[in-house]
Amino acid sequence: MAMFRLQGSKTLAVDLTGDAVKAKNGSMVAYDGQMTFKKMSGGGEGIRGMVTRRLTGEQMTMMEVKGQGTCYFADRASEINLVSLHGDKLYVEASNLLATDAGLRTGTTFTGLRGGTSGNGLFTTTVEGTGQAAIMSDGSAVVLRVTRQYPLVVDPGAYIAHQGSLQQHFQSGVNFRTLMGEGSGESFQIRFEGDGLVYVQPSERNTVGGDV
Repeated sequence: MAMFRLQGSKTLAVDLTGDAVKAKNGSMVAYDGQMTFKKMSGGGEGIRGMVTRRLTGEQMTMMEVKGQGTCYFADRASEINLVSLHGDKLYVEASNLLATDAGLRTGTTFTGLRGGTSGNGLFTTTVEGTGQAAIMSDGSAVVLRVTRQYPLVVDPGAYIAHQGSLQQHFQSGVNFRTLMGEGSGESFQIRFEGDGLVYVQPSERNTVGGDV
């Protein structure tokens, strides 16, 4: 299995011994050893993936890198976080996914009305199986624990990913900025209930239709 490690906080190094890694197209910054490259389409395999890409306009093209040696990946100086999966599923915004073990299955899931975070709309990328994934954040990501006793409400612009036994609901109402007199109109928030982890970033992306 590919070995993921961080070189600083903004570069991912993946050691390969004849195995493969899937990564965001154009994110490789260097490699040593013998590598072969293959472009893959994003949004999952098959017809559902094709339909999803058409609906969302998502250009989540991935490449598969296979061989012996070390590859280095980075994307717009984003901070990188490693996530270990043990037969569970990670939900992540497509723009925040940098790389996964080739053995992990990637697909898309319909998340309902989002108000549409930038470029993603109604769908979130899923990663499942056993292995490692690397996700990106604008600034150092914060990992927040959700328990049955304490649900969590997140601004959609700050949301990156979540894993565990969580139910995701979209609730309308004032967003945090409007509450503090800095925004306008009604908005929506993402409410997580159950047991799991939610990854948020300190710098919000722009949300399209954040005010509804």
